[in-house]
Amino acid sequence: MAAADTLKTTAEQITTASNQAFKDGVEKSLAALAEANTHSKKNLEAVVASVTAATKGAEALGAQAMAYSKKAAEEQVAAAKSLAGAKSVQEAVELQTAWAKSALESYIAQMSKASEIVSASIKDSVKPLNERVTAAVEKFQAAR
Repeated sequence: MAAADTLKTTAEQITTASNQAFKDGVEKSLAALAEANTHSKKNLEAVVASVTAATKGAEALGAQAMAYSKKAAEEQVAAAKSLAGAKSVQEAVELQTAWAKSALESYIAQMSKASEIVSASIKDSVKPLNERVTAAVEKFQAAR
């Protein structure tokens, strides 16, 4: 009977150890799944923040372009009126030259503003994605 008791005790120990190992494995898998879900959620939030920043930049650029177009059209109409009222060819040339210089300076200023908007928009839209990449790299390095 001693052999039967030993066999029974050994079987119970194996069953208990197997159950504990299975339970530990399931808990680790669930923890890894929860961590992956959290990581995925943060990645999605970063993409949404990036797209939102890019959209705001595009809206600002569009508004700037519309304001410039309106202002430029108004200045062109005013220049055409003053050019039509010129008393001499010399006055017409001076008016045309002044308008061309003003229009070029205005255009250069507009392009500078547009460049700043695009640069800021790119910086703002890439920032959340860079943060997620940095977090992933740190996590992988910590796992090593």
